Amino acid sequence: MKRYFPYLKEYKWQCILGPLSKWIEAALELLVPLVMANIIDVGVAERASIGYVLAGGGVMLAMGAVGFVCALFCQRSASIVSQGFGTNVRNALFRHINTLSYRELDKLGASSLVTRTVNDVNQMQSAVAMIIRLVVRAPFIAVGSVVLCLVIDWQIGLLVAAASVGVGVVLWLIMHKTVPYYAKNQQKLDRLTQIAGENLEGARVVRAFSTREKERARFDGAAQDMLDNSLKIGKISAFLNPLTYAIVNFGVALILLWSGFKVNAGALTGGEIVALINYMAQILNAMIVISNLVSLFTKAHASMNRVSEVFDTRSSIADGAGAQCDLSAPAVRLENVSFSYAGTKQYSLENISLTVPRGATVGIIGGTGSGKSTLVNLLPRLYDASEGKVEIFGRDVRDYAVRDLRFLFGMVPQNAALFSGTVRSNLLWGKADATDEEIAAALRVACADGFVAEKGGPDQPVAESGRNFSGGQRQRLTIARAVIGRPAILILDDSCSALDFATDAKVRANIASLEGVTTIIVSQRASSIRGADAIFVLEDGRVAGAGRHEELYRTCGLYREICDSQERAAQ
Repeated sequence: MKRYFPYLKEYKWQCILGPLSKWIEAALELLVPLVMANIIDVGVAERASIGYVLAGGGVMLAMGAVGFVCALFCQRSASIVSQGFGTNVRNALFRHINTLSYRELDKLGASSLVTRTVNDVNQMQSAVAMIIRLVVRAPFIAVGSVVLCLVIDWQIGLLVAAASVGVGVVLWLIMHKTVPYYAKNQQKLDRLTQIAGENLEGARVVRAFSTREKERARFDGAAQDMLDNSLKIGKISAFLNPLTYAIVNFGVALILLWSGFKVNAGALTGGEIVALINYMAQILNAMIVISNLVSLFTKAHASMNRVSEVFDTRSSIADGAGAQCDLSAPAVRLENVSFSYAGTKQYSLENISLTVPRGATVGIIGGTGSGKSTLVNLLPRLYDASEGKVEIFGRDVRDYAVRDLRFLFGMVPQNAALFSGTVRSNLLWGKADATDEEIAAALRVACADGFVAEKGGPDQPVAESGRNFSGGQRQRLTIARAVIGRPAILILDDSCSALDFATDAKVRANIASLEGVTTIIVSQRASSIRGADAIFVLEDGRVAGAGRHEELYRTCGLYREICDSQERAAQ
């Protein structure tokens, strides 16, 4: 819990004055039964003047008014603190997630991270509000009532204390039993979020394959799983209020019985009995509040553990010392590189060695799952190699500051990811201070200037994930985003798959005309890399062949098979 105190630092006065005002309200509430007892014993039993009774009533009204103002102030403070705390934690969590490498993101899962950032932080935020509003008040009322009962009559006070301890034991047992189930509930919510997200993202695929019933059944299964777990929580928590009421009401019955004997003996007055019953009622109300808070704090505790798990996760990619690149050295050099994804010992790449000269155009081709995308992801250090060395311009990638290393690259991923905003805002990812001329030049290189002009220019909106553009248009916009900053190394990871052959050839020709840019093209099309200075053929994570097109066609059976099969398909 201490790790979250800094997120409350800017609200320290609200954290102090809010609970303090709640304590004042609670103290006034504890004094009301004493004032009432005095009115009964003096103003009524001893037949004092009506003015005495009215004065006592006036005191009670004044105490109620002050308590009301204090409660309003506390409520306002709790709202400010809880909302500010939630915002600070959520911002810090989002920043931390963005420092993690692909390896950690793959391990935690996107749906789980979304749930933790939104739902789990909300649970913690609610807990902070309740701590300020009710947690300081309810125990104070319960303990204060017990103490005042002991002051009025120590024997009856002991009965009240015993009842309070009994309720406390019940609360602890219920909380102890339900904590594991609340943690499971959040995990099951992760699964539910994942399925919902997959279906919303892939709605076109689901409908194209008419699998709505299947996906609905999968969602229903996950929802039922969460329901079953929630019912287990409900069955345990169902004992909370009945047991609490039973213990408190049994205590009230014993107090009334014992008080009757004491009144007959003259040891207690009528006003004191009324005060004792009022204090018992206050204890009951306080315990009810605490019992309701138990479930809230149990969920918040589980959520806090899940958020802490993300904060405790450290990126496997550490910043280097800040090496300077040597532009006279080869742009890329891999030496005996092997790589395996988290959670598996099987290598996706094994013993890869290759060199890419500066300014060259290199093609990488191979079957599905041969490791093409994995290989290019190692270059800008999206993943770290498990074994071997990856060098960029003569320096090990681990020696670069991560930010400096990635500034050397322009990367076009397999999935053409655009962000909601405008065409301009998406291109500015590649160069934040790009001018209109640079934007226009980048669009021309990517053959995107035509359709962008038809849609109204660079300031036209881009919908979520670029859904208002076709697949080929999205790919060309991502290419424009990558080339606008004129990177030293441009990686095209199967980024022209949705383009026709003519447009593909034109885009490649435009990219080839860029001076000083080393281009690495990952493609399923042999025609896209036919003119490359060097081609590397991958098979099952290994280099099966390397050379120019003519040489590979003669010496590499796999490459020849790929070329021949694509030529037959084109006929």
